[in-house]
Amino acid sequence: MSKIFLIAGLGADTRLYNNIDLGDNDVIPIDWIEPNETDTLTTYAQKIIYQYLIKDNDIVIGVSLGGMLTVEIAKQVRLSKAILISTIKTIDEVPWYFKFFNAVPVQKLIGGRTLSKLGYFIKPLFGHLDDQDAWLFHDMLKKSSPKFLKWAVAAALKFNNKTNIPNVYHLAGDKDLVFNYKKIKDPIIIKGGTHIMVFDKAKQINKILKGILKKK
Repeated sequence: MSKIFLIAGLGADTRLYNNIDLGDNDVIPIDWIEPNETDTLTTYAQKIIYQYLIKDNDIVIGVSLGGMLTVEIAKQVRLSKAILISTIKTIDEVPWYFKFFNAVPVQKLIGGRTLSKLGYFIKPLFGHLDDQDAWLFHDMLKKSSPKFLKWAVAAALKFNNKTNIPNVYHLAGDKDLVFNYKKIKDPIIIKGGTHIMVFDKAKQINKILKGILKKK
């Protein structure tokens, strides 16, 4: 049986997958590793592969930043399935503001601790959250490593993959304000799905994941 590895998004941990049901599969949540300043998404993905012993024919599911890392892992390990949610997979899908912040890097002036306190300002980008999910969102951000947050923002903005990875399944919400589904190539579209649709569209996503996991 293939192992299924779960990678969360920026400012989140694997509690992001609380509403996702993967049945009786062997599921391994991946915790963030403290990066070196010189790490890229590619070298960081390599560290995850080595620490968690991800091998050929395993399955990785990644949300947002975790999806970008899943792409980088799939370039180094031949995954049985690379399942991407609320993310991008190539430089052609990168949103316009990535180029803006690379040209005008105001994010470098913001400390990691400040980033971890911006939850109330960026929450509207993630769609409507009920009280319990909103609390979890803020708690995950509050408990994120400031060093990791600052590194991850810079590393994500430099995402420039041009490789079409094999065995990829890409779920995109048509209400995602972070990554526009219209720029995504061959997505599985989740109607009403926001950037954090793993919470409020979990029932729909679980049904799709069940079908994907059954595929040979």
